[in-house]
Amino acid sequence: MTRLKGIFPVFALLVLGVAAPAPAQDTSLQQIEKNIAPLPAFKPAQPKRIELSNGMVIFLQEDHELPLIDGVARIRGGSRREPANKVGLVDLYGEVWRTGGTKTQTGDELDDYLEIRAAKVETDGDSDSTNISWSCLKGDFDDVFKVFLELLQRPEFRDDKVELAQKEAFDAISRRNDDSSEITAREAVKLAYGAQNPYARVPEYATVTAVTRQDLVNWYQAYVHPNNIILGVVGDFDSAAMEAKLRAAFGAWPRGPTIPKDEIQFQTAKPGYYVVSKEDVNQSNIQMVTLGTRRDDPDYYAIRVFNEAFGGGFSSRLFRDLRTAKGLAYAVGGGIGTAFDHRGILRLAMGTKSQSTVEAIQGLYQEIDDLATHPITDAEIKLAKDSILNSFVFNFDSPEKVLRERMAYEFYGYPQDFLEKFRDGVEKVEKADVERVAAKYMHKDKLAVLVVGNTSQFDKPLASLGTVTTVDITIPPPPGERK
Repeated sequence: MTRLKGIFPVFALLVLGVAAPAPAQDTSLQQIEKNIAPLPAFKPAQPKRIELSNGMVIFLQEDHELPLIDGVARIRGGSRREPANKVGLVDLYGEVWRTGGTKTQTGDELDDYLEIRAAKVETDGDSDSTNISWSCLKGDFDDVFKVFLELLQRPEFRDDKVELAQKEAFDAISRRNDDSSEITAREAVKLAYGAQNPYARVPEYATVTAVTRQDLVNWYQAYVHPNNIILGVVGDFDSAAMEAKLRAAFGAWPRGPTIPKDEIQFQTAKPGYYVVSKEDVNQSNIQMVTLGTRRDDPDYYAIRVFNEAFGGGFSSRLFRDLRTAKGLAYAVGGGIGTAFDHRGILRLAMGTKSQSTVEAIQGLYQEIDDLATHPITDAEIKLAKDSILNSFVFNFDSPEKVLRERMAYEFYGYPQDFLEKFRDGVEKVEKADVERVAAKYMHKDKLAVLVVGNTSQFDKPLASLGTVTTVDITIPPPPGERK
């Protein structure tokens, strides 16, 4: 507030057209920078970690700003573990877990019960976990938590909701080729990881049809055990009282089998050009991909700085050169991808008009080449580090965001101080570190280049760059129907 009070009178005079009085002190950029105090130490409020004797881990994060209590249980085991002939199982499971209701109430009855309390209990699934969460007013916590507990421990997966979820999945499959950007994102993952990789597989009519109610029940029985669950609770409560309630609710729940570690193989496509011809568009979506690395890589912080400087935003080199200076892209960016427990995707992406497709690809290649002859400069590195550090705190500016991050570290086995070490790690990155990761990862001859666009309007044939492979995105028909 003190700084705002000092700025506002000058701002007001400028708005009114009145000349502001000349400042008495030196306002040069150098002087301003000298007067900027260093960032304070980043010390977010720490959630309380509790581990029950059955292996369930609980995080409690008090937040008394509003009379709300929210919680989420993250359960190990996601779509990367579903059978190849039943891809889509976890999507259906995440839907029907909630809509199917409990042993005592249908999903529709739960809707009515929760609606009058302005509360939510929801379920979903992703690649490595399934989740069940709640959100409610503090005064309704006991009522809503009963629903959460019942759904967590005694779900029903009713047949009619399984059928409804399958129909919704069929509808999504039928529309998956409507949008160019969706096609590009989906097919780029297949090129980076391999079409049959669990992270790249997509549901088909046949695989969704193959999923039965019993499959959902079997999945639940295999994975929903306390030693596979991390529960986080944030809101207006007393930690001691909440801990007592949760111990009473979950303490006697018997431990289940331990889930073995996933061993997933990656089969990146050969470098070259891959095209999806889409005649109803007037621009091309382009992605260049290969494998990235993990967040526990020693180069992680250098990669973050490189990514920000090279392709991270409006001030990045790619944006300045290809969009602003050359006008070759509507949007452009990307970098070396990192994931928690598997290799991310190195991805450079841009959108351009059809008539500049090949020129844009060549422009992006030139930017990669220039990294060797014109490395990221000290000024670019400073700007990138400032951008990362100045925005970093806003990613964790609430107790809920900090809690979610802590739960992720627990889930993937990262040190609990990983968050606190982030800023220090970024600040220590030097020019040599950025040059090293650029030289290690950025090689245009190792990239699979995917283009989705109207090939008849390209400025040059894509084949002028090299061998082109046509990507088939035809949707296989439902079982029993002819193509």
